[in-house]
Amino acid sequence: MKQSGSIAFGVLMSWLIAVPPVAAQTDRRVFFGALIGVSTLSADGRAVTMAREAALSSYKPENGLTINLFGGAHVAQYFSLQGNYMWNRNDLTLVSSFVTPQGGGFYEQRRESAQHAVVADALVYFRRIGSRIRPYLGTGLAVVHFSASVIDSTASGLTAPAGEIATTRAALRSHVGIDVGLSSRTAFRYSFSETATPSARSCRRQGNGASRTFKTCSGW
Repeated sequence: MKQSGSIAFGVLMSWLIAVPPVAAQTDRRVFFGALIGVSTLSADGRAVTMAREAALSSYKPENGLTINLFGGAHVAQYFSLQGNYMWNRNDLTLVSSFVTPQGGGFYEQRRESAQHAVVADALVYFRRIGSRIRPYLGTGLAVVHFSASVIDSTASGLTAPAGEIATTRAALRSHVGIDVGLSSRTAFRYSFSETATPSARSCRRQGNGASRTFKTCSGW
């Protein structure tokens, strides 16, 4: 079957706090922040058709909450290292059906999903430390744990998947953004990020897929 993916969007508010260095001549500064907002996953679906049979499966996600806690250090004028803890929650509705000459069946199942990620990022800035406006590019590696538990199910002629769906996998995160200084210790951040990982949501829907999480972040 053809692979497909899922997408998540988040609009987040954050505080980014930079702690001045002990010595003025050093470029090293510590920062930390917290983000909270909305996560939206894209829908996904698959279909298989043969001469006398057809099968269809899909899921429909709902908007949910997302949180990102981060901290790091500006280790040079144009280079920073950052660690993140990221979490998002979304309700999913799984639908599957099939038709054969002997009959057919379907199920509809609602699940509550959660995703936890620990991420190590490297950020490259385009302006020096101390500049009021500092756009950046970032990328890093993540370990992502995904789980989805059953809320309720309706079925006829087809058994809905039972129990929790859970997996832990490696992922790649890429992001772009801009830090706007508000004071010597506080900055506004706007960021758009993508986290790509194999999809656990496809494991019970005939085959494997790919999952991408996109987030738009803003704050002060």
